[in-house]
Amino acid sequence: MTLRQAVPGRLLLACVAALLAATFLNACAAPGSGLQREAATQLQARVLEVTQASSQNDPAAALKALEGLEADLSAAQAKGQVSEERRRSITTVATAVRADLTEAVAAQAAAAKAAEDARVAAAQAAQDPSPAPASQAAPAPAPAQGSAGGNGADGGKNNGDKGKGKN
Repeated sequence: MTLRQAVPGRLLLACVAALLAATFLNACAAPGSGLQREAATQLQARVLEVTQASSQNDPAAALKALEGLEADLSAAQAKGQVSEERRRSITTVATAVRADLTEAVAAQAAAAKAAEDARVAAAQAAQDPSPAPASQAAPAPAPAQGSAGGNGADGGKNNGDKGKGKN
């Protein structure tokens, strides 16, 4: 399994957890459930934000929406709209969703870093081709001294001196 395959799977898990939380909140909106209808409606809207961000593969936005959910939950409890027992059960689900989203953010960051590293390496390879091994070419042979000298037109003959011993 590659990293890119793991991230959507984790986000799917986060979405499922968020949907379960939405279902949980909806069921708890009944009178005497420890959650007043107004608070349940407000918290459901926050759960929907988390779910939408997760489904759009944006775990950072989902985490931000989850923070809003937790802030609204604290405010509702302070107003007496949520019982301590309900707050704990909702917080337990939110904590599980947060763990999944945090892991997804880390996986996306790692994948982005790996992609950037690969891009930089490819750019460097394109700019700096690896140097070819320096081959030691044999120097060209020096022309032979004596009768083979000249430009090659005289065939090694000493023009004008036919070997007759003139000084």
